[in-house]
This record gives sequence, C-alpha cells and structure tokens, in this order.
Amino acid sequence: MEMKIEMQRHFKTMDGNNAAAHVSYAFTEVAAIYPITPSSPMADYVDQWAAAGRKNIFGTTVKVQEMQAESGAAGAVHGALNAGALTTTYTASQGLLLMIPNMYKIAGELLPGVFHVSARTVASHTLNIFGDHSDVMACRQTGFAMLAETNVQEVMDLSPVAHLAAIKGRVPFINFFDGFRTSHELQKIEVWDYEDLKDMVDMDAVKAFRERALSSEHPTMRGSHENGDIFFQNREASNKYYNAVPAIVEEYMGKINAKLGTDYQLFNYYGAPDAERVIVAMGSICDVAEEVIDYLTAQGEKVGLVKVRLFRPFCPDKLIAAIPATCKKIAVLDRTKEPGAQGEPLYLDVMTALANAGKADIQVIGGRYGLGSKDTPPASVFAVYNELKKDEMKRQFTIGIVDDVTNMSLEEVPAPNTAAEGTIECKFWGLGGDGTVGANKNSIKIIGDHTDKYVQAYFQYDSKKTGGVTISHLRFGDKPIKSPYYINKADFVACHNPSYITKGFPIVRDVKPGGVFMINCQWTPEELAHHLDAASKRYIAENNIQLYTIDAIDLAQKIGMGKRTNTILQSAFFSLAKVLPEEDAIKYMKEKATQSYSKKGMDIVEMNHKAIDAGATAYVKVDVPADWANAEDVVTEHNLEGKPELVKQVKNILFPVDKMDGDSLPVSTFVDHVDGQFELGAAAYEKRGVAVAVPEWDSKKCIQCGNCAYVCPHATIRTVALTDEEAKNAPAAAKIVPVKAGKGKGVYQFTMAISPLDCMGCGVCVGACPEKVQAIKMVPQETQLDQQEVFDYCVAKVADKKELQTPDVKGSQFRKPLLEFSGSCAGCAETSYARLVTQLFGDKMYISNATGCSSIWGNPGATNPYCTNAEGKGPAWCNSLFEDNAEHGFGMYLGQKAIRDSLIEKTKALIAVEWTNADLKAAAQKYLDTVNDLEANAEATKAYVAALEENVTTVDELAANEKFAAHAAELKAKGEKYCDCDACALGADILSKKDYLSKKSVWIFGGDGWAYDIGFGGVDHVLASGEDVNIFVFDTEVYSNTGGQASKASNIGQVAQFAAAGKETKSKSLAEIAMSYGYVYVAQVAMGANAAQTLKAIQEAEAYHGPSLIIGYAPCEMHSIKGGMQNCQKEMKKAVDCGYWNMFRFNPAAEKKFTLDSKAPAGGYQEFLMNEARYSRLTREFPERATVLFAKNEENAKERYEHLLKLVDMYDK
Repeated sequence: MEMKIEMQRHFKTMDGNNAAAHVSYAFTEVAAIYPITPSSPMADYVDQWAAAGRKNIFGTTVKVQEMQAESGAAGAVHGALNAGALTTTYTASQGLLLMIPNMYKIAGELLPGVFHVSARTVASHTLNIFGDHSDVMACRQTGFAMLAETNVQEVMDLSPVAHLAAIKGRVPFINFFDGFRTSHELQKIEVWDYEDLKDMVDMDAVKAFRERALSSEHPTMRGSHENGDIFFQNREASNKYYNAVPAIVEEYMGKINAKLGTDYQLFNYYGAPDAERVIVAMGSICDVAEEVIDYLTAQGEKVGLVKVRLFRPFCPDKLIAAIPATCKKIAVLDRTKEPGAQGEPLYLDVMTALANAGKADIQVIGGRYGLGSKDTPPASVFAVYNELKKDEMKRQFTIGIVDDVTNMSLEEVPAPNTAAEGTIECKFWGLGGDGTVGANKNSIKIIGDHTDKYVQAYFQYDSKKTGGVTISHLRFGDKPIKSPYYINKADFVACHNPSYITKGFPIVRDVKPGGVFMINCQWTPEELAHHLDAASKRYIAENNIQLYTIDAIDLAQKIGMGKRTNTILQSAFFSLAKVLPEEDAIKYMKEKATQSYSKKGMDIVEMNHKAIDAGATAYVKVDVPADWANAEDVVTEHNLEGKPELVKQVKNILFPVDKMDGDSLPVSTFVDHVDGQFELGAAAYEKRGVAVAVPEWDSKKCIQCGNCAYVCPHATIRTVALTDEEAKNAPAAAKIVPVKAGKGKGVYQFTMAISPLDCMGCGVCVGACPEKVQAIKMVPQETQLDQQEVFDYCVAKVADKKELQTPDVKGSQFRKPLLEFSGSCAGCAETSYARLVTQLFGDKMYISNATGCSSIWGNPGATNPYCTNAEGKGPAWCNSLFEDNAEHGFGMYLGQKAIRDSLIEKTKALIAVEWTNADLKAAAQKYLDTVNDLEANAEATKAYVAALEENVTTVDELAANEKFAAHAAELKAKGEKYCDCDACALGADILSKKDYLSKKSVWIFGGDGWAYDIGFGGVDHVLASGEDVNIFVFDTEVYSNTGGQASKASNIGQVAQFAAAGKETKSKSLAEIAMSYGYVYVAQVAMGANAAQTLKAIQEAEAYHGPSLIIGYAPCEMHSIKGGMQNCQKEMKKAVDCGYWNMFRFNPAAEKKFTLDSKAPAGGYQEFLMNEARYSRLTREFPERATVLFAKNEENAKERYEHLLKLVDMYDK
C-alpha cells in the first residue's frame, strides 16, 4: 500500500541547482563531472557534501571525479554504470552535446544513468550562457527519457522520478529545468528527507542492475559490432522498455503524490475545466501561464494550460486526456529554434498526437519564446491567449520580442500585475563584483529561513566579468510566489552605483507609486539634484517616491572594505524594508556574513560585521523639492565620430544594451549583424564611469618608465609623446613635460593620458610605479574628469612616434594598444598580457579565442574592446568553442596561409614574365625576400601593392593605346576591368587578394581549463604540427569563468570547486610537455615579476618560425588575494620570488636553447600560500590536511626548481 499524506518536510531557501543536487546525491554512487555554466553548482554541491562525509541512501559517500571534458565525463559515466555503480552527471549546452555519442551507448545498453541539465542555449551566431531548451532538444533522439520541471519546488519533488524510473525501467534519463531562470532562482521550498527517498527505491531492480554489471567474476562482453544482417533487429528489441517508461514514471509520480499530497502527472492541466483556448508548454513559463490563467478565469475567460512533464517517451494518449474536451484552439510554446523545420519539437509532437487521435477539429499554432533567457512576462502569455481568439491566427509566431523583419511576433501590451496578492517586490541595481548579488542572496535566505514568508530571488547580469550592471529581483510575501519573470514595478528599489544616475538609467521608474528609492552616492542634496535627470525628478515628485541616499562608498573605505559596499547597503535595506525586527535582521546578517566570508579570513568577517552595524543607520531621507514635478528635459545629442558602421552599431545597439534596455530592440536592429559579426572598437564609446577612485598622475615625480601603462588591464593609462605643436593644441588640463631620456629627449613633450571614465579603479598602476617615485595615487573620480578630454585628445589627435617604439618595456608603451576598456575584472592579469600582445602585433593579428573569461571580456556583443589603429587595421578575432580553440586557430592559420602561399607563387610567376615592369619586379622581389619577417614584410607589402596598382593596366588605359584599342574594346564588352596579358592578369589577381599578402601573426588565446584540460588534445596536436602559430595561455590555475573549478593547472592543496578538500595532485607541466617535441618555442612568464622577460618571450615567440607556447601566470579574483586585485602584479612577483611560479624560455632557434629566468627561491613559500584564500581556507576547513598538502606543495616546488636547473645544464651541453 502507498503511504498516505502524513509526511512533513522542512522548508529551506535554495535554487534549482541545489534542489537537483540534493536529490541526486541520494541516488548517486559515482558522479563524473565537468564544469559548465549554469550547471556547475550542482556538481559543486555534490563535491562539497562528499568532502564533508554526507551519506547517500546506500550509506556511502559519493565518489566525485572531475574529468577533462564533458565527453570524458560521459565516458566515465558510461564506464561506471557498466561496472555497476549508480552514476550521475550534471551539464548543459555544448557540454551536453559533447556527451551525445556516449548517450546513444548508455541508452542502447539500457543503463540507468541520470543527467541533470539546467537547460541552456547552444551557441550559434554567438555564445549565450543563459537558458532555453536548444540543448536538451538536440538530445531527444538519443534514447534518453526526458523529464521537465517548472520551478524549484518541482525540481525537488520530481527529480527523484528520474532516478527511480531509470533504476526500475532501465532507460536513462535527462532531468531538465530552465537554466538560470530555475537553476539560479532562489525559492523557499520543502525539502526531501533521504529516508523518504530510500523508501521508494526498487531495491530488487538495484540488485538486478548490480548483477548485470561487468565483472571478471562472471564475465560478459558489451560494445560489440554488428553488421547489416542483425543490427536493425537488435535495435528494435529494446522497444518494450520504452513502452514501459510512461507507466513507471506514473507509478513513481503516484508514490510522490501520496507522500506529498500533490497531483503530478505526465501531463498536468491547469485552468478552466471548459477551456476553449489552451497553451501546451514545459518549463518555467508554465508558472507565468498559471498566473495569467488565474487572472483571466476570474474574468470569466475559458483558458487553460497543459504542462508537459515527461517529454520522452512522448505519451500521446495522456496528452489527449489532459486537454479539456471543450478545447477548440491550442498554442504550443517551444523554448528553442529549429531553422527550416515545419515547427519546433513540442509543436510537432502535439500536432502528431492530435492527428493520430483524429482530433482534426482543434486548431494548433506554435510559438517560440525565451531564447537565451529572454524574459517572458505575463504580457507575452496574454498575447498568446489573445492570438487564440482570432479567426486568422499566425501558425508560427514568437513572443517577447518585436520581429519587424519576418513579422512573426505577437503584439504585446502592458499587462496587469498578476503576482500573488500581497507580494513585496524589490529591485537592486548593482555593479558586477561589488557584492550586491551575494548580499541579496543572503538577504532572501534570511527572510526565507527566519520568517513564515515565501521568497523568490533572481539575478540579471550583463556580459562584463565585473564592472557591469547587475539587477537583483527579490520577492517575498505570505502566498506562494510563481512569478518567473523580471520585476518592473517594485516597492523598494536601490541604485548601488552612482554612475547609473549620472548616465540617466531609468531606474526610478521601476518604483511603484509611494515606494522607496535609495541611491548610494557621495552627493549632497544639491549635487543629487544636479545629477538626476529631469524625467526621474518628475517621476519621483509625481508618484510620491520616498527618496533616500546613503554614502556606503566612504563608509566602506573607512571600515577597510575598499570598494565592497554590499554589506552596508544590505543592512540599510533591512532597516528600511522592515521585513524583520531590526535586532533580528542584524543578528541574521552577521551569521550569514560569517558563513559567507569565513573562508577569506576572520578579519574579513569582522569588517562585514562592522559594515552591518553601520549600514543600519547610514541612510538619509531626502526632501523632494516641489519644483521637481516641473523639471525640464535636457536633450543630449550623441555626436559620435568614427567609422559610420561602428557609430551606427554604438547608437543602435551598444547604448541601449548598456542601459539594460536591450530587450526593447527589434529584430531589424540586427539585420546588419545576422551572422554575429560586429565592428571593432565599440568599447571606447561606453565611458562607463564606474570607478569610484581613479589614478592621478604627478608629472613632477614621474620618471617616464611606462610601468603603469604596461600593467594596466584596461589600457586606461598610456604614455604619450607629443610634438611641440601637438602639445600646444592639447586641452588646458593636460600635464605636459619634456621627455626626460632616450631618443625623444629634446624632441618631444611627454604626458600620461588617463581615462577616468574607462578606468575600473583597480589601483594596479599605483603598485607598478617604483616605490621611490610614487608618481600615481588614487583619488575620487570626479576630481579627474577634466582628464577625459586630455585622454580623448591624445588618442585621436596625437600621432604615433615610431622612433620611440623600441623593443623594451618603455618603448612598448608608446605603441597603441589594440585592446582597450574590456569587461574584465578590475586588476585582471589576462587583459594585461593580451593588451601587450596587441601593442606588438595587433595590426597584423588573427586571434582565435577559447570560450572562457578571455572570450567574455574579449567580445561581448556590440561592445568590442579590440580596436583598430589609425589605418583601420587591428586584430581579426573569432571564438569557436571551448574545446576546439587550438584547432580553430590552426584552421585560421591554414586558411590564410593557403591563400598567401598561392599569392607567393603568383608573385614568382609575375617576376618571370618578361615584360613585367622593372620597378614592379623589384618590389615583388623585396616582398619575397622578406616573406617570413613580420615587420619587414609589412613595409615590403605596402610597396608591392603600390607598384601593382601603378603597373596593372586597366581596360581604359589599354584603349588609350591605339595598338591595343580593338582588344580593349573586346575586353570591355566582356565586362573585364584589366588587361589580360600574363603580367596584368597575374597582377590583377594578386591585387584582388592583397589583404592576404603580408605576413600575419596568428595567436590562439585561452585559459588553463582549455589548454590543460578540455582543449589539451588540440593544443598538443597544433604544437606538434610544426607550423608557425602562437598559443598564449592565461594561467589562473582554475576555471575562472565558470565559477572557480579545479583544473589540471590547479596546484596541491588549492581549494576550488570540485576540490573542496584541497587538490591532492600537483599541476600539470604543460610547458615541459610542449618542450619535449624539441621544436616548439616555450616560455613561462609573470609580467609583475619581470616585465622585460615577458616582453622578450612574446617577441621571441612571434619571431620563431614554428609553433610557440607562452604560459602567463595570471592571479585572479578566484584566488582571493589579501588586499584584492590591486595587488595582482605584486602577487606575481611574490609567486616567482618564493619559487611557486618559475619563469623560463626554451627557444629551439637560439644557441642557448633553455634560459631559466627565475632566481633561486628566496623563502616565504608558506606565507605566499596563506596570502590567498584559495589556500588559506583549507587551514580552517581541514587543518590537518592543509598542513600535509601545503608541505607537499612546497616540496614539489623545490623539486621543480632543481629539475629546471638540470635542464639548464642539459641544454648547455
């Protein structure tokens, strides 16, 4: 007998990933994993619980194994299942697609694996890390059953069905829910107790699974090969298992319903019992639809929803049974796009089910929604039901966008508030990396765990790593919250960064009439009035908005928290919102702060506690002047200069996107970018102004070394040499002094150009300035705004001084950086390296970039930080995938080389033509003589092209010669432009491909997760090819982009996701693997330790006519360095000085092949480890283990240095 409703579960605030991980852990013995957004947290939870000793329902701790790629994880899942262990993985998007070959095998062998998927967009014309169903829909043919959930509670409730049914039915499952919208949405939910889950397991089926496992004790063979005579029949033999799955799923849904009092079915109907208009959908949109249905049915409308839970195997009779008999029209909503198909997958399934059932009287239309996490608010669902009212409906449509090109979108109008009555809605505009999101996660958990209220939190991001816009959407109330869409009218809105006010973001219009608006700023009321735009003033006055300011900026500095204002602002929110008694709120905030920051050290915890106390009373009420109601708009014209295509892109896309208004852009805006291609240099137009403090340069103290510019991650501080005329015309605020030394002395003037509106305020430049000089200090941004005009002048009006661009550190900084103002974190080391490479070779570069941090900061849509020089030349940049970057970059090399090689042969043929002009022959020969020299060939190519253009005869020129006039007329009649003699034909052909003539510098960029793990096979193969390509690895020793998972670059004792108890094995020596070929240039560098060595390695790598590999040590936010990323470059020096990181160069072309650039370790190794929380936290969580692993780490470093010394001796011989 089934248990009746008597089970009580406890409430906990968590997101969908946490819910799935909690359930899956219970049924899992082995988890083979690989990081990918947004699924990584599931694997991380499992790893943390395993490290802490949590037991599954079988009484064992899950064995968690991180693999080198998703394909490897799928292979390990397959193997573990074959060995008889219940095995799980967690993935999404491209990661899931990489598993497809093994999924066919796992399903074909009827193995009960479960893949938990937070469904995410698959990259097409661009990468998108957010949610839709394109990944899971690409797997519907693999033989996996597919179970969908709508919200966080359903993930908790129904995820067991996937495991239970897989065990009993022998069919593997994809258990999926919407990436980000469900995976990262925090909700207060009821949580399973493992004993209740264990109670439902068919232990006989588990026993049978074990008995079928491969074992030498009772050996069998799997994975045979079959020919055409028997394969088909054997494939069909599994049909009965799939036929049985729906009933098994129903059985377990029934058991869950009996325990919980729920009514989960394969297809659940919600709405009017006599509905005539019905939506069929799956995923989080179902909750939006339910809200709309509640509103419409209350108005007497006959509408409903069929929620699809079991998508594969698709059960048509259960679908038909769920649809009301009164239904006349159905709209099927799919969260994916299948170009060229008659409709999307769910639509086609519904159409087939109805046709086979003879339901020809029901009209069916299909629509796409929510691609790439496009928000789908109630207005979109209202639009669908309105479309179903029409006699002539669109058979295919889209919602949530304006399609003014193919006109498929449904018209949407402002919708009523459909959220549960009494729901309090709050919205927080933060700056990426300022802690706003983390604080709000803590806030919602405090409210959820310490009150009786239901809660929801969702977080919206732009594409920047840090320094971009984040919006936190928080709801809480006395009734369950179903609203999986953005808040657009809130009771409380906070603006945590004053730059959003100065830039005129329409933030205050998010506030409900009578609501609270709090601005974090350093302004007086008079200054606030100056900065607020007229529309915001009118809205505040007309809607009785309660306006507050708080200066968390100065308060954070005073407490010692630097730029981290989040905890102060969180405390102010609790004080103003009054959702908890103040004393309780402060107590719970401090508990959360301790929990969140203890891994970074108790000094950080104490600072946060002080911030909580201070924030509770730090806000000030602003009396709104009556004349604000009549504030007059000031029209701002964007008089932008630049390439017309770029200016159009900036005005039409970048500006709206930067204001978080990209949702409003219609399809027509992107017609020029249909293939995902954008112009270079857009980031220069952003002028985000997000830094609170920026550098101030003291021209009197400065020794003009260029170190500050050399390390600047965002190219916002630059050395500039000016002629006297350029200096005379400079803005009045320019600080100009004579060049003090070198070739420019007595010839040029000097200044440091600083862009306060592009600076991220990291302060790395201050640390790079020689200690005895200290010509730079950080000061409030507003004091330096007059320097923006100076910077803009220097960039636009000051010419390059080629003679100063010497091949040393100082000279390198007189070159224009062709990477500027990226979306990387403040203090980022990766961009400092990449920017330097572009200064040296940017106008001749191809860049293939692995997916990861460097692709996210390197090419956010329409906001490109790579730029061009005065001639319009710059890096040609492309991202393929994470796993194949080396191969993709190699393909770029091969493609341009094939065309260039053909031009070289044609140039030789041109020289051989007897009547080719002598000057042209000379230019052609010079071109051939320099063909492998990057710089010399660039000049030779210019001369060669000029000679070709001078000497290739046009038809009109030919006609002017009486001797050839008749022939010219024939050519003209054929539409030819040039003379067709051998010389002119060759010359014209070469000119048509002139962009391929000059030698190019091919670079392959990526992080250690790519180079050491998922892309290592490609890296190895490309290096082994012997071809002239350059690979630069930004080595952060962790998967930085996906949240900080361990890679094979991670070192002993390092704590990371998937290494919760500290990594046991040493980092892989990628450099030595490459060196083993003998013909690969290899270098390890650390810019902050030895700037000259880094520069030399990059120059040597490019000059080497063969493959090269440079590995750059890159401290990262994920390291949690004491003092923050302002110490990034200093931390590199510490790493090298103590022997943690070694610098060396292996140059096969040099007489002395191996050079060890690091000195002998100077001590302080353990102090170095303890300076970074990625290590020091292990001493708090596993102190005894930390002692052992840290000693092992240091011993390994000593052995490594001794080994490098031996290499010096070996290569000297």
